[in-house]
Amino acid sequence: MLYMIVGKDVENSLERRLEVRPQHLARLEALKEAGRLVLAGPNPAIDSADPGQAGFSGSLIVAEFDSLQSAQEWASTDPYQAAGVYASVEVKPFKKVF
Repeated sequence: MLYMIVGKDVENSLERRLEVRPQHLARLEALKEAGRLVLAGPNPAIDSADPGQAGFSGSLIVAEFDSLQSAQEWASTDPYQAAGVYASVEVKPFKKVF
């Protein structure tokens, strides 16, 4: 089943986000290679594809997992979690219609 993972950044997280981005992307690449990643990306903090120093307010990942618990466990070990980039993370089942 698909699950959406929504991470909300702490204020002024850009520096920490950039430091651990390679590890975060490596995990997403593994999901992609396994054919389980539907989409993933950050939410710019301002209305711009390149927010510069304004940074990001969070991230969205939609991917396939065996269960809600599996999705939650995967999300809990994200490098952004460990580095304190995210203030909170929400994981919910997702039904793709289009």
